[in-house]
Amino acid sequence: MTVPHLIIGNKNYSSWSFRPWLAMSAVGIEFEETVSPFDEANHNRHFLEFSPTGRVPVLQHDGLVLWESLAIMEYLAEAFPDVCLWPENSAARARARVICNEMHAGFGALRASCPMNMRRPVDALEVNSAVRGDVQRIAAIWESALDESGGPFLFGQFSNADAMYAPVVNRFHVYELCNDCAVRSYMDTMMALRSWKAWETAARQEPWVVEEEEV
Repeated sequence: MTVPHLIIGNKNYSSWSFRPWLAMSAVGIEFEETVSPFDEANHNRHFLEFSPTGRVPVLQHDGLVLWESLAIMEYLAEAFPDVCLWPENSAARARARVICNEMHAGFGALRASCPMNMRRPVDALEVNSAVRGDVQRIAAIWESALDESGGPFLFGQFSNADAMYAPVVNRFHVYELCNDCAVRSYMDTMMALRSWKAWETAARQEPWVVEEEEV
């Protein structure tokens, strides 16, 4: 089996790239990466060279080309079963998939108002009721999963569910969106990951600035 190749956008901003990158890094899947920075002036047309949708991330592996984050993570769980990217218990696995899909399909207000930004100084942002609703729902998801599993990650050990919510951890942190103790403890656990710190360090060193992502 060849080593997977993950093509990602800017580490500072690309929340969808962060998810599969963190999933592989946190559980020790060896892979190659290519950073292809956003080019907003040209509508990211260069992404079409490797992505049928013109978006990142894209995983290339053993002749496959996969271009959607959650599908990439599902594939990785099957291609590398020994690293257990989903919980082993079938009921927990089902709940993990449910909350991953809820993240995938929802929370548009939070995404629009509070883009992921690894370099942003921590500073509270005044948000509207729709964003507050998203924050409350995500906090409830985390607290329920942590209560059920006992932590420190959503389903005990690190899983795809944690990777899916990783960009939200950044948003909650830099915009100071939630001070709940259980939520804060989970965020601290995520941000202490060696792989998180490696991504953040690289993001802070990037030269590119996307003005519309700077809130």
